[in-house]
Amino acid sequence: MPRNLAQTRPAKRSQFRQRTKKHRPVKANRQKIDAATLAASIQLQEQQREVIYSIIALIMKVGLLTVGFASLVRLGLASVQRVNGHMEVSSVLAFESAKLEKMQERFDRLFTIGGARRLIDEEDQWIAPNRVRIIWR
Repeated sequence: MPRNLAQTRPAKRSQFRQRTKKHRPVKANRQKIDAATLAASIQLQEQQREVIYSIIALIMKVGLLTVGFASLVRLGLASVQRVNGHMEVSSVLAFESAKLEKMQERFDRLFTIGGARRLIDEEDQWIAPNRVRIIWR
């Protein structure tokens, strides 16, 4: 029965619909598997699973070993750099310490008897007696 598009109310349906049941067909020609074959296949699957787990564990161990080795190499390089820096600083410190001791001795000699005369004798920039200093502009 064709419906008219201008129909204002839809046709009334019954409240309860009949559901159709869908059944899956059962395979009638299944082969019976004996218990030994079933146990062998289960054991084979278990062994394959263990091999896969062993490979995953091996990969993880190799990865951790690689990370550890790389960390040790980086730590070694950093320690070599620190030791080189320390040696450089200690050599500069030794040079500056020797220079400081030399200057302290010179300073101490200025305040001993005849220190002023020694200072004048050491300095080459003093104007000699009876000389005139000329300043160029």
